Amino acid sequence: MAFKPTTYPAEKPLMYRLLKTQLTALIDGVPYLTANLANASALLNSALKEINWVGFYFLEGDILVLGPFQGNPACVEIKSGNGVCGTAVAKDEIQLVKNVHEFPGHIACDSASNSEIVIPIHANGKVIGVLDIDSPVLARFDEEDRDGLAEIVNVLEGMY
Repeated sequence: MAFKPTTYPAEKPLMYRLLKTQLTALIDGVPYLTANLANASALLNSALKEINWVGFYFLEGDILVLGPFQGNPACVEIKSGNGVCGTAVAKDEIQLVKNVHEFPGHIACDSASNSEIVIPIHANGKVIGVLDIDSPVLARFDEEDRDGLAEIVNVLEGMY
């Protein structure tokens, strides 16, 4: 399947609805988790403006281990409870951080990042990982991003 760049609507709810449709089509019938996550990160990277990293971390014991992503090299391991990603796992809550420099225990994998959103991923009722997106722009993410990205994660959770 050839991927052609899409012009995304400026209105976030419409953009996320289109992304959800595209992601569903990309992973439908594809049994390869890594390939699906790689395509998901590429899709989000192509659609979201003003981001510098998008990808996944998955739990192995109490350590989040780097998965498929788009962006600069990243931290390979993050302990549950540490940083924004580890906090999302420990609390099982979406973390929407307007200024990562004010977040207690923030882990600076990329010093260019200024804001971040992390959405927990579940399988069988348990957190198994996170979708992590960073931006060089302060307060880049809002409630519309939170809601839209939660829907994207819901599509991905359907793979489990």
